[in-house]
Amino acid sequence: MTVDAETVIRPGEPTDAPAIAHVHMASRAATMPYLPPQRRTHDQVTQWVRDVVLPAYRTWVALRGTEVVGYATVEGAVLHDLYLRPDVLRQGIGTLLLDEVKRHSAGDVSLHVFQQNTGARSFYARHGFTVVDTDDGSRNMEALPEMTLRWRADDAR
Repeated sequence: MTVDAETVIRPGEPTDAPAIAHVHMASRAATMPYLPPQRRTHDQVTQWVRDVVLPAYRTWVALRGTEVVGYATVEGAVLHDLYLRPDVLRQGIGTLLLDEVKRHSAGDVSLHVFQQNTGARSFYARHGFTVVDTDDGSRNMEALPEMTLRWRADDAR
């Protein structure tokens, strides 16, 4: 589906795994400097995307031309990932991916975000997500305090 003159959102495919891995790694390094350095290689992350993410989660990719510049993954009503290549931030691509997630939801989407990730927290707040829970980091492998955010279509009306 074409959503603007430059960007296309479509379901992710196994052939997208290397590009999704690149987006994942580049985005985390650029936007979350407080995370420990990535210990996985690009090949290892690509394998994880191909063997775990794509089979288990509904995945959409954002394309500019033929390049994957962002992706989102959802399991049920939980948004697990929404990452963009750092050079395309603040161009509306994250909104396009999030709108696709919302369109395919049953009117309820939740996610977890690190409390330190002020950019992501602001993005989700602008899109109608509210904080429903906080924790001390004991529920994630990074051991960083996080928030659970939720969007409900009923609240957006």
